[in-house]
Amino acid sequence: MITHSGGCHCGAVAFEVQAPARIVASDCNCTICRKSGYLHLIVPRSRFHLLQGAAQLSEYKFNTGTARHLFCSICGVKSFYVPRSNPDGYSVNVRCLNPETIEHVEVQLFDDNDRESSDAKVRGLSKES
Repeated sequence: MITHSGGCHCGAVAFEVQAPARIVASDCNCTICRKSGYLHLIVPRSRFHLLQGAAQLSEYKFNTGTARHLFCSICGVKSFYVPRSNPDGYSVNVRCLNPETIEHVEVQLFDDNDRESSDAKVRGLSKES
């Protein structure tokens, strides 16, 4: 595990996350992830630390209302959120991590149409990362 840093586009929101240098990311095909180009790195809450910007975060919920989509109210970037598949952790957008600490990114499909199977895969990956 290493510490990756990241944040939104304007810099108002900044965070750190402990994860491997070689990241396995999920590319979800649901409507919000597909339209925003989000690449998921699921981590336990204990490995995520918000450094700044709590006051700039806005929240968006839809469908079941379980996922807490958090985005910067200044630039609109969603750099992390609380996912429906892992409500006790965070999904960090790999595209919002600073690239200096990333050795490699492997992207795996998360099929929202087969959520049960995909959720099981993500839970397995988050235990490994």
